[in-house]
Amino acid sequence: MRGLQVFFWEPIRTSYALGELLLKATPLLLIALGLAVCFRSNIWNIGAEGQFVMGAIAAGGVALLADKTTGGWIMPAVLLAGVLGGMVWAGLVALLRDRFNANEILVSLMLVYVATLVLSYLVFGPWKDPLGYNFPQTKTFEAAALVPRLMAGSRVNLGLPLALAAAAALWVFLFRTRAGFALLVGGLAPAAARYAGFSSRRTLWTALLISGGAAGLAGALEVAGPVGQLTPYVPAGYGFAAIIVAFVGRLHPVGMVFSALLMSLLYIGGELAQSRLGLPKSLTGVFQGLLLFTLLACDTLIAYRVRWVSRVPALSGLKKGH
Repeated sequence: MRGLQVFFWEPIRTSYALGELLLKATPLLLIALGLAVCFRSNIWNIGAEGQFVMGAIAAGGVALLADKTTGGWIMPAVLLAGVLGGMVWAGLVALLRDRFNANEILVSLMLVYVATLVLSYLVFGPWKDPLGYNFPQTKTFEAAALVPRLMAGSRVNLGLPLALAAAAALWVFLFRTRAGFALLVGGLAPAAARYAGFSSRRTLWTALLISGGAAGLAGALEVAGPVGQLTPYVPAGYGFAAIIVAFVGRLHPVGMVFSALLMSLLYIGGELAQSRLGLPKSLTGVFQGLLLFTLLACDTLIAYRVRWVSRVPALSGLKKGH
């Protein structure tokens, strides 16, 4: 009982805890929104974690240019750099799929490891803080380059309204525009989309660039928000957890808002259970896996009728025939 209380009640017990819940849900929601565009288009972008990391690297590179005299223009530049970094990384997947018909699942997944290694090279090498006591990290970003907080006494920042606005914009794009309709048709019925004149290449590039831009924005908000610098621990698994968020939310913008809150609850509950009860960190992954497994099992049982068919021995059938 104590474990359930720590896992599910403590993360929402106080106003500060609710703020941490919203803070953790922000990158999950942004990444899941981009992934939903890909999945609805029948494009399986599994490497959102790499696009998240590249967005963080690009945003961190711009933030490191700031000093104490830099004006407020640097913060929008940091976020824009994160978006562009994620789009470039996702554009590589689109290019290889478009030109060489490479499998986007394998390409996007392998690029996750490349992005992680690029981050490690930078924080262990050229971007390493000379005053950081030899720790693999950059210097702390200047205040002008950080995402402003929404209220005192909480770490919730501008990323939350940006994520909610992105959810509303995605709903309008998918269900109220011709381009969104083309994406939906291309995912549900590719042959019908080709017959209607919708370009599969445009669908591929649009979906991956939107997904990469959303993941890159999440990375920028993470390093310019609660983290405040680049470290080797920026890859926190948000890109993979957002896949579960997207499917639990049924690939709908409104549903993903609530599923992001649920996944954030599991993250924070797992951290509290680890620190207060001494439970292993992998407990969070267990709950996430159970959530996805239950969802997929329900979908399977809804879509297919499972029957137990008794097998008749072949020899007895042959004897009856004779």
